[in-house]
Amino acid sequence: MTKLRIGTRGSRLALFQARLVETELRTAFPSLETEIKEIKTLGDIKPKEDISRMGGKGVFVKEIEQSLLSGEIDIAVHSMKDMPSVLPDGLVIGSALKREDPRDVFISRDGSALEQLHGEGRVGTGSVRRKAQLLSRFPDLEVVSIRGNVDTRLRKISSENLDGIVLAAAGLNRLGLSERITQHFARDYLVPAPCQGIIAVECRENETETRNLISAITHTDTETAAVFERSFLKTFGGDCQIPLGCCADVSLGKISADSVFIDMEKKAVYRNTWECDSERASAEGSLMARDLMERAGLSQ
Repeated sequence: MTKLRIGTRGSRLALFQARLVETELRTAFPSLETEIKEIKTLGDIKPKEDISRMGGKGVFVKEIEQSLLSGEIDIAVHSMKDMPSVLPDGLVIGSALKREDPRDVFISRDGSALEQLHGEGRVGTGSVRRKAQLLSRFPDLEVVSIRGNVDTRLRKISSENLDGIVLAAAGLNRLGLSERITQHFARDYLVPAPCQGIIAVECRENETETRNLISAITHTDTETAAVFERSFLKTFGGDCQIPLGCCADVSLGKISADSVFIDMEKKAVYRNTWECDSERASAEGSLMARDLMERAGLSQ
């Protein structure tokens, strides 16, 4: 291989993640030459449109995956939470970097915690999962739909006259903006999206050399958590259009996980917790999803 071509979106966070992958690969293979190629996705082209109306998961990855399948790039770097649970034929996730903080956080206009709004106020988010969980705890809260990259959303606190916004801790930490965080939500209080905080490296299934290369930078416990959470997502059939959360922690060969599903019509919240051996990550992720579906009265 003469040069490894890395495909990514062009946002500041996406480029940071691609450069992180590049750095780890060069550390593992000092003679490796790399090139980062920016690719616009549908989600980038239509920054104001509701993601769920554009088809949910996939709007930030489809065009990059097409470039991967056509041979224009050799690997693709994604935020794993943006990836559908079923990949296109011929592609695989070849590596998962060490997970950043998976929690959601509150960024306040005046330094107040969410609870200090006393169940009222205007809070911005672009996620139906976050909106549903917020409204289940604070029914009188006005949740304003916002889109855009991290910097754009932070500016909307002022431009949209919001009391605060909810974002992922991982993106803020990676961009050096952790000082903006007012409050971290425990994962059983506001359950994160499956694979939130995980960087995925995708490649062509039949490229053995590339797969061997990127597997060298895989973080084993993160990969196990990703397998569990993606299995959960695939079994439940979830995407950006339904209020669904799942987050697993892996330690000493054990998995502990929280999940949530909110039925917006019934205004009902269904939760479960799970513990299992990490060797059974895929099977147990599916079992957790089935258990949650049964609690919610959903057909399987």
